[in-house]
Amino acid sequence: MAEVTIRDLTKAYGAAQVIHGLNLDIPDGAFVVLVGPSGCGKSTLLRMIAGLEGITGGTIRIGPRVVNNLPPSERDIAMVFQNYALYPHKTVAANMGFALKMRGLAQAEIRAKVERAADVLGLTPYLDRYPRALSGGQRQRVAMGRAIVRDPQVFLFDEPLSNLDAKLRVQMRTEIRELHLRLATTTVYVTHDQIEAMTMADKIVVMQAGRIEQVGAPLEVYDRPANTFVAGFIGSPAMNMLEGRVRREAAGAFVVAGDARLPLPAGSDLADGREVIYGIRPEHLSLGADGLKGSIAVVEPTGSETHVVTRVGERDIVAQFRERHAFRPGDAITLTPDPAQAHLFDKATGGRI
Repeated sequence: MAEVTIRDLTKAYGAAQVIHGLNLDIPDGAFVVLVGPSGCGKSTLLRMIAGLEGITGGTIRIGPRVVNNLPPSERDIAMVFQNYALYPHKTVAANMGFALKMRGLAQAEIRAKVERAADVLGLTPYLDRYPRALSGGQRQRVAMGRAIVRDPQVFLFDEPLSNLDAKLRVQMRTEIRELHLRLATTTVYVTHDQIEAMTMADKIVVMQAGRIEQVGAPLEVYDRPANTFVAGFIGSPAMNMLEGRVRREAAGAFVVAGDARLPLPAGSDLADGREVIYGIRPEHLSLGADGLKGSIAVVEPTGSETHVVTRVGERDIVAQFRERHAFRPGDAITLTPDPAQAHLFDKATGGRI
């Protein structure tokens, strides 16, 4: 196990810079998830840590060693890809032990390491099978086993669940998390799926356009997003955001957004007239007499909850209800935000106020 330390890291392809001076500390034994939209640089960063991409500037340390110029084989890392990349003509045991065989380890030592990893992953009954006889989830476990037998200081996962169906993804993310708790190996995991990020990570790194927007524990990032990008990206359905202006009256302080008067959190000292973006998550809207008035456009029952898309003026507001309501498209509705759960951002910069 080892910590990973990144300082002033940059990456450019000719004149196009894609990674912009990143600084990141990944503690020893942590499970860190890099998350962001396609093209944000998360996979490029992972490949730079792995040594599959050269760096333009800055330093990467794994433990005490600067690994900038070391090939992947000398970085003491193991990587699991979206594509399982198993040898179809080799058994599960041979696939898992192949890297050890290439190192020249004794057959008895290879067998012991493979059997130990297979026991951890529940693969013991399948060691003599070929990949074609395995399910997608079993193949992914074999790919993980191939990484485990190397006993690396750092595991790197590049969207390993993207090829699996929804049910299997839920199962596999639980298995990967349990595996990390058992092995306690430093893990860097890339995904564009915020649910994977929220449920698996000790620490989330939210990226956009080659920059880090926020680093923190999952609930910290969810409850206190640093800016409008993080607020809109983390959470499903996404946070509702409305542009408005602060108004202070004898009756209290509000944000006026169109025809709506949205209550400010208690103790807010924003100046009268300040332009802000008012954020409220769908689960913090309730039925009421005051607030956002509109008509229901779409009702989306998911089973445990119902998502209601309400057309307010020219924009759509999403509310989430756990209670059963007889909502129908076209019905008039008023959504009242919980002021204690409101998020305020500066309109000019998008930063949290």
